[in-house]
This record gives sequence, C-alpha cells and structure tokens, in this order.
Amino acid sequence: MRIELSTGTAAELVRVEGAERGLVLIPDLMGLRPLFDDHVARLAAEQGWTVCAPQVFAGREHLVAEERMAAVRELVDDEVLADVLAAADATECETVVLTGFCMGGMYTIKAAATGRFHRSAAFYGMIRIPDDWKGPGQGEPLEHLAAGEPCPLLAIIGTEDPFTPPDDVAALEAAGAVVVSYEGADHGFVHDPVRPAHRPDDAADAWARVIEFLSE
Repeated sequence: MRIELSTGTAAELVRVEGAERGLVLIPDLMGLRPLFDDHVARLAAEQGWTVCAPQVFAGREHLVAEERMAAVRELVDDEVLADVLAAADATECETVVLTGFCMGGMYTIKAAATGRFHRSAAFYGMIRIPDDWKGPGQGEPLEHLAAGEPCPLLAIIGTEDPFTPPDDVAALEAAGAVVVSYEGADHGFVHDPVRPAHRPDDAADAWARVIEFLSE
C-alpha cells in the first residue's frame, strides 16, 4: 500500500506481522511503479520481511526518463537519505537491511555509512557520480563510505556496465565492499525482465546472493 513517510515522501509498504527484519528498497531512476510494487510484495512474501520502497524524485514523479537523467544533478543527498532513513523507520523493525538498483544502488552505497542499516546490497549502483549527474547537493559514494562506519556492503556488478568501470569497482572493493561481478552483463541486468539487458540466469543467481547476504 502507498503511505506517506515522516518526510512527506510517498512510499510503498508491505508489512508482515511479526517480521523481525525490515528491508528498504530504493528504486531505479524511474521510481515507484508496478515493477517495484511487485518487488516489494514478492520480497515481503518470500522472506517474511516488512518491505518499504521510498519514491525517488518526490514531487516530480511526472518527469520522463530524459528529464530525470538531467535532474539527478539537482538531487540533494541529505534529502534523499532522509527519505531512506524514514523508510527504515516505517518498517518498525529494529534490524533493517537495504538494497537498491541503478541510481538507487548509488544511494544504497551512500546510505551504507549512515549507521542505520544492518547490511546493504547495491545492484549496479554508480560508484563515482557520472559527470552529467554532478551537482552541489551530490556527494561521492566513496566519500560517504570513507566518512562513516559503513555496514557490510555487497555490490552486484556487470562487467559490461559503463556506469561501473573497472577502476571504480576496484576502488569500491578497496573501501571494503564485497563485489560479485557477472561476466558480459550490462547495466540493469537483474531487476526488470523486459529490459534488453536482462539475463534470467544471472538475475536469479544475483537475487539469491543478495538475499543470503542480507539475511545474515
């Protein structure tokens, strides 16, 4: 169901009675839509976790993909991370884990150092901010990790993903992340079956690894 977080931002929430673990799921650039409603419902049903996914580009949900790509530079980390933390609180669970995709994966890396999450897993999140996305409110993911005490972090990476070049991946590993790379996979190969980049076998393996990691 749709709720309003304490920050005023919309979120999708599926509550599981008696859940001992909460999961915050940060959507990709396009935000909440049926695809992510389904992910929230599926993960709650399969894992018995209460799952909450905050909207991205709150108040500007009407933006199309090209407009969102241009508007990322206008996002402010403090505001986005406030929504992520509010989503964690909305689960009403003491132990909360985190995952996210693409841009949401980038914010997963940043949020790993907030001290709020037990574990985090980023699906092909940008490790360094693309030049077109840089803005005054955007801090570098690696700088967030260096400035805090990050929780255990898993990164799912495709070797053909232009958003996560090898030097960036090496820097993320040096920062303490566990990286699992999928040979030949491009950006977005896991979460959306209709994408040309989708790889069903690799997607199933990646999901299994992430769930195992977040369950520890």
